Amino acid sequence: MPETTQFAGMGDGSGNFTTSLQANTVLLARYKILGVLGGGGQGSVYQARDLNFPDVRKLVAVKEMLNPATDANLRASTLKTFQREANILATLSHPAIPKIFDFFDQNDRAYLVMEYINGSDLEILLSKTKELPMEKIIEWAIDLCDVLEYLHRHQPEAIIFRDMKPSNVMIDSLGKVRLIDFGIAKNFVPNVKNTMIGTEGYSAPEQYKGNVSPLSDIYSLGATLHHVLTRRDPRLEPPFSFAERPIPDLNPKTPPELVSLVEKAVEFEPSKRYQSCAEMKTELEYLRYRPLNMPAINISSGRASAAPVDGTDFFPDASQSGEIVPKWKFKTEDEIRCSPMVYREYAYIGSYDTNVWAVKTDTGEFVWKHPTNGGIASSPVLDESNKLILFGSEDYSFNAVDYRTGRINWSYAARDRIRSTARVAHGRVFFGCDDGKVYALMSMNGRFLWSYDMAAPVRGCPFVTNELIIVGSEAGEVVALELNGNRKWGFRAKRNVTSSPFVDPVEGICYIGSQDNHMYALDASSGFSSWRFRTNGPVISSPTVAEGMLYFGSADGHLYCLNAQTSKEKWKFNTEKPIVSSPIVHKGAVYFGGTDDYFYCVDCQSGKERWKFKTGGPITSSPCIAGDVILIGSMDKTLYALPLVT
Repeated sequence: MPETTQFAGMGDGSGNFTTSLQANTVLLARYKILGVLGGGGQGSVYQARDLNFPDVRKLVAVKEMLNPATDANLRASTLKTFQREANILATLSHPAIPKIFDFFDQNDRAYLVMEYINGSDLEILLSKTKELPMEKIIEWAIDLCDVLEYLHRHQPEAIIFRDMKPSNVMIDSLGKVRLIDFGIAKNFVPNVKNTMIGTEGYSAPEQYKGNVSPLSDIYSLGATLHHVLTRRDPRLEPPFSFAERPIPDLNPKTPPELVSLVEKAVEFEPSKRYQSCAEMKTELEYLRYRPLNMPAINISSGRASAAPVDGTDFFPDASQSGEIVPKWKFKTEDEIRCSPMVYREYAYIGSYDTNVWAVKTDTGEFVWKHPTNGGIASSPVLDESNKLILFGSEDYSFNAVDYRTGRINWSYAARDRIRSTARVAHGRVFFGCDDGKVYALMSMNGRFLWSYDMAAPVRGCPFVTNELIIVGSEAGEVVALELNGNRKWGFRAKRNVTSSPFVDPVEGICYIGSQDNHMYALDASSGFSSWRFRTNGPVISSPTVAEGMLYFGSADGHLYCLNAQTSKEKWKFNTEKPIVSSPIVHKGAVYFGGTDDYFYCVDCQSGKERWKFKTGGPITSSPCIAGDVILIGSMDKTLYALPLVT
């Protein structure tokens, strides 16, 4: 089984490339060749500049296919193979797959123009480094499982990559995995024999017989991980001999769970391997994303080991000194700016690491994560009738995923970042976007219904009544829309309205804050102003009403408690730093976070502090109560579960 052509930064192992284009050659009057990136026997890959962008230096990769065959049928077959690669890439959209920009032929040669990836492939990294960080290897393995699962679930037909190996895995300048060289990838048709093609040492046993399936890619991924962990190239070893090179003997630092995982992936019999990349990814994520207080999981048996990861027992409700101590905490990879949400046994949280995470509410144990291509400031919300978790991302997408698995159900592409938390009502989902619009979609399938242009970013969460959708914009306008998207009334504050409105259903009053330092009370049916209350700083915090009292924070460092009807101040609580977190009220206490890194519990009647808990960063999100715990996210990248001590 011959080794396939390598490209996009790789050679054939000898450093000799077949090249035909010289520097400064211009293809299609658009792509100016700058130099050679790599190649093989059938062509080269070049770095080029896209001249359609004269004011910026936009780089692309141009893959050239040489076609030296003189036989017309063979030339046609070779061109068809190259076109197949282009067609496959053109249908794919995944952060780990290079984007395709163009495909054309010129001077009897075919060219594929794609995203230029600045980085090195794993084979080069292995040759240049003595040791790769274990956490990075696990992270890359998770990302490779994710992209392979995407290919295997591709519609209308699954795609089998067929050539997973270190030289086809690029690590870009941001440390992210990119899967390259789709030259022998093909659509999967069950029970149909294929050409015996692949790379010896990495290819699954059945691949030598022309029988490939998603399980063949799993074997190749396991072979790749074995190579990375042991530094033993399987191309130089007898076929299917991984058991003769035990990972612990060659790399004692490898966690036993990871050893078991790789051994299962390279099982000779397909039925003994992981039956999907999603299954393999889940076990990798258990290994990587255990909550800080959880015992290590034996991923082969599913049982917990005797000793917790950090050497401590589960957190008690409080320490002997009386301080609040978390029941558990879960670490993400970047800041948490949005609020958690709980449904059944799971808690959900978005992070600026571009993921929405699901953990078990009682233990903080990792369940799944759903990746996007942008940071997440939008809090996840629930469509209970369809069992969907909905959220927006700064990659311009609004997503609906299954609450149990995190698998995408539908996605809608807006025209700018989505920082607004959505509201589900009347079988629809309403949210704002930085493109200045309020959107209404069918919540079950994402079908577009209407949008309303507010001419400025919309970052607050809409409030939906039986008749109206009320929301503010960064231009300072508050509007009420009918359920069909028609405007009913508008109110203009003097500055941005980032605060989300709250409508008291009994009094029919809409409360909303503005960066003009005021909290406003508006008649929900007409928009007429009942009163306004001035603070000494912008009001970004969203208000809430409980037992006739209105609670909200201000950038002047105070949490305010007002009479909701008269705006008379009952008390204010000083934290000395801006409060942008929105409070919640529960059993006579108001809970909120501060940018002073503290989470507070304050008595509703007296305005006196009951307790506070210090995190490692500012808290901009709202808390969520689930049974006997209160969940809060912090910009220290952590989701905390605190005992509900009143």
